[in-house]
Amino acid sequence: METAKAKFQFSEDALNLSKKIIKRYPEGRHKSALLPLLHIAQAENKGWLSVEAMDCVASILNIQPIEVYEVASFYTMYNLKPVGKYVLEVCRTGPCCLNGAEDVIDYLQNKLGIKVGETTSDGMFTIKTVECLASCGTAPMMQVGMHYHENLDKEKIDGLLSEFSNSKN
Repeated sequence: METAKAKFQFSEDALNLSKKIIKRYPEGRHKSALLPLLHIAQAENKGWLSVEAMDCVASILNIQPIEVYEVASFYTMYNLKPVGKYVLEVCRTGPCCLNGAEDVIDYLQNKLGIKVGETTSDGMFTIKTVECLASCGTAPMMQVGMHYHENLDKEKIDGLLSEFSNSKN
């Protein structure tokens, strides 16, 4: 017997915030709220956008689900599958690559035993590669949550991974 999948819904607070955001835009331009609503949905869904979460956003904005899928799949800031507690987003554009981003990616993959796009079995870490994070002068770098970690080398990476692993948050 198959169990029904729980339908995604915004919490009351998230729904109220979504309504406030939608009101910021002129009449008939409600689709402009898509990006912030996707951020809310992702936060409400443990860091990723399931089809159900994206469908909920489409319903709130009264747009077609495909319009949401197109946007969510375009931007690297949205996760379309479950991710770890710490998403290690390594910049891999020109300046970072010239300064060792590929070495950082290789080191993380070997250290964590996963490939780009994968999550460690304990659910702690996901490695992602992203486009320019505008920190070219301090390359190579990665973003974890809202924080930039710059001028990376093996020692800094080891320190960060240790800090994250020992974090109680």
